[in-house]
Amino acid sequence: MHLTSVPAYRMLQTHHAEASHWHMRDLFARDPNRASAFSLEAAGLYLDYSKNRITRNTVELLCDLARECGVETQRGALFNGAKINTTEHRAVLHTALRAPRGKPQIIKGTDINSEIHAVLDQIARFTENVRSEQWRGCSGESITDVVNIGIGGSDLGPKMACQALRTYSHPRLKLHFISNVDGHDLNTLLPQLDARTTLFIVASKTFTTVETMMNAQSARAWFLTQGNSEADLAKHFVAVSTNADAVKTFGIDPKNMFPFWDWVGGRYSIWSAIGLPLALAIGIEKFREFLAGAHAMDQHFCNAPLEQNMPVLLALIGIWNRNFFGNTSISIAPYHQYLQQFPAYLQQLEMESNGKRVGADGSILPHATCPILWGDVGTNGQHAYFQLLHQGTDVVPVDFIAALKPAHALPGHHAMLLANCFAQSEALMLGKNADEGRSELQAQGKPKAETEALLPHKIFPGNRPSNTILLNELTPASLGALIALYEHKTFVQGLVWGINSFDQWGVELGKVLAKNIHAELTGTSAPQKHDGSTNTLIARAKAIFMYCGTELSDSGTLSSTD
Repeated sequence: MHLTSVPAYRMLQTHHAEASHWHMRDLFARDPNRASAFSLEAAGLYLDYSKNRITRNTVELLCDLARECGVETQRGALFNGAKINTTEHRAVLHTALRAPRGKPQIIKGTDINSEIHAVLDQIARFTENVRSEQWRGCSGESITDVVNIGIGGSDLGPKMACQALRTYSHPRLKLHFISNVDGHDLNTLLPQLDARTTLFIVASKTFTTVETMMNAQSARAWFLTQGNSEADLAKHFVAVSTNADAVKTFGIDPKNMFPFWDWVGGRYSIWSAIGLPLALAIGIEKFREFLAGAHAMDQHFCNAPLEQNMPVLLALIGIWNRNFFGNTSISIAPYHQYLQQFPAYLQQLEMESNGKRVGADGSILPHATCPILWGDVGTNGQHAYFQLLHQGTDVVPVDFIAALKPAHALPGHHAMLLANCFAQSEALMLGKNADEGRSELQAQGKPKAETEALLPHKIFPGNRPSNTILLNELTPASLGALIALYEHKTFVQGLVWGINSFDQWGVELGKVLAKNIHAELTGTSAPQKHDGSTNTLIARAKAIFMYCGTELSDSGTLSSTD
């Protein structure tokens, strides 16, 4: 049954016909306790969702919708290890990665809790050795730089978390992240490194990911050109993978391979050995706090009733705005510089999970699914795209995220930051009507004619929805809880939309076509039939390479013909 056929959906349609006439400033005026009625705390986070066009009846109907879509049943299936990734016949057990030691979970006759903590123990030993300088490079010097080579979830998660938790980073270790197959990325970094003091982490489950392995092979070649031997590779390269043979062939000691499992999806993998860069940066104890924060949100999501469940409510408010008010995008606005990468992280989490037009049953969905996610840190966004948020023709809901306590001691800055955060959500909700705009212009002494000419530009419609999520402080535990909050939000929305949130077939077609075109560009296969545009692009690229005196080698890197 599609979402649009669910009885609660039809009731919400009727309810929306009434809600579409509401203005939030009136809702707040009528209910002095609105903020407390539409807010809650969980796992160290505080969510205020009162600045949405909702009433208590709206929330009740949305929770009925969640029940009728099987959210409670499927929530249990997620935690119990059922194969809810139906197209790939896999369980989805990222929550097990942050469960405490000694909490058995049997999958196919194996206690995965024991396996998970065995890998965590391996990570603990390795990170302690690097951080304490027991692990040294081939010249006997300590490691100063760590380069993570991955892509997608193997890059976005650890990169985002390392930046977010930089307050806790080891002072000697500099973390770098390489993901783009564009050689400009790696070529910019390598001259900054000393091969004798650099550790590379190659993160690829199969050790065959095209972009990752091209970057890894280029890093390997660079390392060998710095006067090092192949025997030295084992001191400077480790792997997060499951392909021991390929890891060994590359030159990495299989003892320094950190495994994970097929039930760990890339965008949910920061909790696994993919989090090795984060563990190196903040230490294993802080990494365990990171896991514990996520586990606390798991426990809340698993046990709290829907009406008091933070991920469920965040998801349902998103459904209300997307499927009933027709909002096509959502802006993520972290008011914390260290969370600069968080919007990009959520783009993969939500859009790769729920950016689908086909339901889990294979049918074409008759309703909208995942909105476009975008954003940047405040206050930068205020001087870039907030004009559109306030007065644009599209209504864009916003998630504001802020920490109440800063990680710095500069006077005055944090109060100004929080003032801007709170003011923006208030301004989006209240807006400014004609009477208020006219009074403001008159107070400035504007002549009547100029006042009336300027007035349309001074009116803000308001009634634009937002959520505010507050952390007491940006710590490993609170970051873990924040990520888990959005993971579970994504899961709930996928269930309501009838989507399998844990596959990503949409990324496959481009990969296949790129492989074919790469063979044509490098001359390893004859030209194939493409559309006229693609044929022209390929021919132009090859002509420019020849004109510049370069050619594309079989390895895909530019080499001089001179």
